[in-house]
Amino acid sequence: MSRLASAGRAIFSIVIAGGRRTGRRARRPRPRLAEIVLGFVLVALIGYGAIGQGALDRTGLGLAPSRAPALSETVHIRFGPCTSRGGSCVIDGDTIRIDGVSVRIADIDTPEVRDYQCESEKALGDAATERMISLVSSGPFEMVREGSRDTDRYGRKLRVLERDGQSLGMILVDEGLARPWGGRREGWCG
Repeated sequence: MSRLASAGRAIFSIVIAGGRRTGRRARRPRPRLAEIVLGFVLVALIGYGAIGQGALDRTGLGLAPSRAPALSETVHIRFGPCTSRGGSCVIDGDTIRIDGVSVRIADIDTPEVRDYQCESEKALGDAATERMISLVSSGPFEMVREGSRDTDRYGRKLRVLERDGQSLGMILVDEGLARPWGGRREGWCG
């Protein structure tokens, strides 16, 4: 028999017969220490992925803890107007974005700046947006979840923004730039 044929049978024996020679009773191999350790590591990683991330995400925003503050912690980020997706910015008077996650300010309704019905709504909406940028940028504030719903129909997180126990949204209401949220949007044009 040639060396090539002998090598071919050896490869066949390893691949097809699982490395065992046919004709002998297969002996069950004992697990090695490295295989046992690898098994434990895999189980731990799978468990962390299924349980650990949820336990570590205290923000309620679905963000990694290192990227966003927890609900019980203070938010202190420099905000500006939104110019693209992602980042931290003010979308309009009643919606902000923190690390790419949209947050609907749950206790107010402000005029629209995109789908406005009249020029006075657009002007008031722009003023509300500028004022909200000023409010959220002027110091730390808390994001508080109120009510039973975590998100609205657009997937935005529903939160009330507070500083020293006072709602930032209600400051806009007091200044005539917003109205308290009544459960549905109402028109801003005459």
